Amino acid sequence: MGKRTLFLVVVISVFFFNKISASEPVEYSAEDTLSHSSAHGAHAEDDKVDLTKVAFEHILDSHSWHFWGEGHDAVAMPLPVILYSSTKGIQVFSSGKFEHGHAEYNGYRLEDEQIISSDPTESITDLSITKNVVQLILSSAILFFLFTSIAKAYKNTGITSAPKGKQSFFEPLIVFVRDDIAASNITNRPERFVPYLLTVFFLILLNNVLGLIPIGANLTGNIAFTLVLSVVTLILTNVNANKQYWLHIFAPPAPKALYIILVPLEIVGIITKPFALMIRLFANITAGHIIVISLVGLIFVFKTLWVSPVAVGFALFIDVLECLVALLQAYIFTLLTALFIGSACADHHEEGHGEEEHAH
Repeated sequence: MGKRTLFLVVVISVFFFNKISASEPVEYSAEDTLSHSSAHGAHAEDDKVDLTKVAFEHILDSHSWHFWGEGHDAVAMPLPVILYSSTKGIQVFSSGKFEHGHAEYNGYRLEDEQIISSDPTESITDLSITKNVVQLILSSAILFFLFTSIAKAYKNTGITSAPKGKQSFFEPLIVFVRDDIAASNITNRPERFVPYLLTVFFLILLNNVLGLIPIGANLTGNIAFTLVLSVVTLILTNVNANKQYWLHIFAPPAPKALYIILVPLEIVGIITKPFALMIRLFANITAGHIIVISLVGLIFVFKTLWVSPVAVGFALFIDVLECLVALLQAYIFTLLTALFIGSACADHHEEGHGEEEHAH
């Protein structure tokens, strides 16, 4: 309440000061006029909203969790900074020591979310708990406690009774992943991969939804997060691959003269499949966030309220569409993961035998 009152007092004081100054006949020299124009131009430049900065601030990782405000008026939650220095060893302190990048602490400074040492001979490894790491820990904790409580409810009431509460909402999703994604695409003991597919599906879905909140972190739009998920899928696929899978790669059913072309292509295909998973999730989530920010930013670009109904309307439409995309991208990532695992561990002999029996 005191800050609001102070703000009103300042505004009213400036208003009356300007009125009084305007009523007094004052002569200005050419230099005064030029300096006044330059100051006014600089002030106008400062008032401009940098949409690129706002967009990248939302989609990129950060050493603090920014909520609102700019500069020294910004409201943000400082996060732990953990550095391994070649000269000082492990350094642990709060990112608030950097004062939003305006201060240096213990020989380190923050520039564009990169921690730089003032000593050019010192090499540092940044192991900090960033905004994306905090959201990953938060979402993992939410999923852990949520599904632990659901498992306890099933243990107490049994699986024959009608689901209640959280069970009634999550059971159709769990059954859908188990039956329509895992069992439909993995023919060889699909139950082994259901826990991983459920983890991937709900982890991506939850973080997609949290990313839609204005102050939320863009975790699934971070290339490092999607890279880790893709690498885990790559390892899981190739570790569980059977003999037929590797024979198809290193001894494909084609003339041996073509092996020099086909084998390198098959080896590259091992990498490109998870690479496509990584890029698809990263690009779709990031693009949606940038579109919403850009549409809202049109109000500040044109500096008129007349464009606000159109900008807010389209932004709301894209936001609703992003809710669908949040579910769709979780489904696509999980489905393609199941397809890759299923193709690697499928028993082609049994499939061929089944097709012959069906034909007879």
